[in-house]
Amino acid sequence: MNDIPKLRTGGQQVVDALLAQGTDTVFCVPGESYLDVLNALYAEQQALRVIACRHEGAAAFMAEAHGKLTGRPGVCMVTRGPGATNASIGVHTAFQDSTPMILLIGQVGRDMLEREAFQEIDYRRMFGTFTKWVAQIDDVSRVSEYMTRAFSVAMSGRPGPVVLALPEDMLTDSAFARRSPKVEIPEPHPAPEAMAKLRECLVQARKPLLMLGGPGWSDAGLRDIERFATQNGLPVACAFRRQDLFDNRGSHYVGEVGIGLNPELAQAVREADLLIAVGTRLGEIVTSGYTLLEVPVPQQRLVHVLPCAEELGRVYQPEVKVLAGMNAFASAAAALAPVDASAWRDWLHDLHARYTRYVAPAPREARLDPARVIAALRDTLEPDAILTNGAGNYSAWAHRYYQFSRPRSQLAPTSGAMGYGVPAAIAAKLHDPSRQVVCLAGDGCFLMTSQELATVKQHALAIIFIVFNNGMYGTIRMHQEANYPGRPIGTDLCNPDFVAYEQSFGIEAERVEDSASFGPALDRALASGGARLIELAIEAEILTPRTTLSALRRSALKSTA
Repeated sequence: MNDIPKLRTGGQQVVDALLAQGTDTVFCVPGESYLDVLNALYAEQQALRVIACRHEGAAAFMAEAHGKLTGRPGVCMVTRGPGATNASIGVHTAFQDSTPMILLIGQVGRDMLEREAFQEIDYRRMFGTFTKWVAQIDDVSRVSEYMTRAFSVAMSGRPGPVVLALPEDMLTDSAFARRSPKVEIPEPHPAPEAMAKLRECLVQARKPLLMLGGPGWSDAGLRDIERFATQNGLPVACAFRRQDLFDNRGSHYVGEVGIGLNPELAQAVREADLLIAVGTRLGEIVTSGYTLLEVPVPQQRLVHVLPCAEELGRVYQPEVKVLAGMNAFASAAAALAPVDASAWRDWLHDLHARYTRYVAPAPREARLDPARVIAALRDTLEPDAILTNGAGNYSAWAHRYYQFSRPRSQLAPTSGAMGYGVPAAIAAKLHDPSRQVVCLAGDGCFLMTSQELATVKQHALAIIFIVFNNGMYGTIRMHQEANYPGRPIGTDLCNPDFVAYEQSFGIEAERVEDSASFGPALDRALASGGARLIELAIEAEILTPRTTLSALRRSALKSTA
C-alpha cells in the first residue's frame, strides 16, 4: 500500500525530497512566500529539525557550516527579495569555500513573474556568477527531479552552492509524488600513470612539500594522507583555514599557508623543488597574491590533485595533473612504495623547527596579550573542540598559535566573510552537542550576527564566545596605516557593554582585562555547562601578532618620507 502514488503539494514534495536525502536540519527565517513548505515541515518535526534564525545571512552561514561539518549540503530556506539578498553572503562563502549547500527561496507566483512584483528578483541573474546551479521549479511534477539534481550538483566535483526558487503558487499545486533516491557521489580515482609520475617526482626531489586543503576529506582519507606523509618523510603544510586536516602537533607539520604567513614558511614554499598540492585550488590567499608560485608555470615541480577537471590548470599549469577525489588519492598514495627520504630529512626537521619557534608566543608588553589567550585555549580545550571565527585581525592569533589535532575542528570562511563565527558555532553545537564549541570574534565581527544569541538561548546551546574588543575594524585600520598613515577614517567603533548585552539574552558573561585573568575565566566558562561570553579588553595598539599600530604608522611614514 505504501507504494501507491499519493497526491502531494509542492511544499510537501520539497520536504519529502529533503528527508529522502537524509537532511536532518534546515536553517531558515520564515516567510509568507513558502508557507506550504513550512506547513509540510510541521508534520515532520521528529525527523527534520527547523532552526528559525533572526537574520537570513546568519541562517545561510549556519547551513554553510553544517555542510562543512557533514560533507552533505546544508539547507537554508528564505523568503523572496530581502530574504534572498540577505542570504547571499552565505552562498558566496559556500562558493569560495567549496562547501555543498542548498538555498531554497520562496518566489512570487508564476502569474506575476517579469512584472517586478512585490519582492520579485530574477535569481538566475542574481546568483549566476557564484553558484554551481540556479533554477526555478515551475512545474510541481518536477520537484523531485530538481531537488535530487540540486543535491547531486552541490556535492559533485568541486562542491558548492545550489539555489532553487520556489514560486508560491507552485508550492500549493499538487501532483503524484515521485521517488527521490538518496544521492551518493562517485569519487574519481587517480590514474595509475599519474600516481607513477608522482612517485617519480618524489624520487627526484630534494625539497618536497605536501600541501593539504579543500573539502571532501573523510577520516579514512586523512589517515591515509598522514600515512603517505610519514612513510615518505614529507613536510606537510595546510592551506588557509584548513589547519584541521593534519595534526598540528605532529613532527611532520610545518604550518599554515595563508594570511599572515610565517616568512620562513613562505621562503620554504619558494625553495621547494616539488609541491604536491592536494585539494587546495592554490588561490590568491594560499599563494600570497599569486607570488609564491609563478603564473602560469611554477618554478617548483607541481603535482596538483583535485576532483574537478575544470580547476586543474585554471591558474597554474602542473607537471602532473591528478584528477581524483581527496580520499581516493590518499588511499592510492598511501599504497605507493615509499621512497628514500634521507635526501630531505634535514629539510623536514628544519621546517618543523621553524614552525615550532613560530607558534611559541614571544614576550610582549601588553596588558592583555591575545597570543596568551590562544595559548590558554590550546592548552585547556579538549582535542576535538571546535573553534569558529569570522574575519579580522583577531583571527591571526588563532591561526598562528592554536594547534588543531582532529578533523572538522576548525570552522572559518576562506572567503573572508565577517560575522561567520557566531552562526558557525551554532551549527556546530547543533550538529554535535557533545563537543566543546568556542567562537572567536572581533568586536566588529561579533556584532554582525550577534542577534543569533537569541537562537543560542532558545536552543540552550553551550557555546563559549570570546570577543576581542579593540574598538575598531582592526584589519582595515591596519591597511589604512600602512597605506595612508595617520589618516584613519570609518574604522573606529562605538561598542555596547558586551557583558550587559550578553546578559540581556539571559547568558552569563564577564570582562577580562589582563592576560593572567583569562585562564580562570575560561575555566569558569567551561565549568558552567551553558553558554557564556568572555569579553577581552584589547588595547588598540596591539594590532597584529607582529606589530603595533604606532610601529606600523612609523614604518609607513618613514617609507613615504
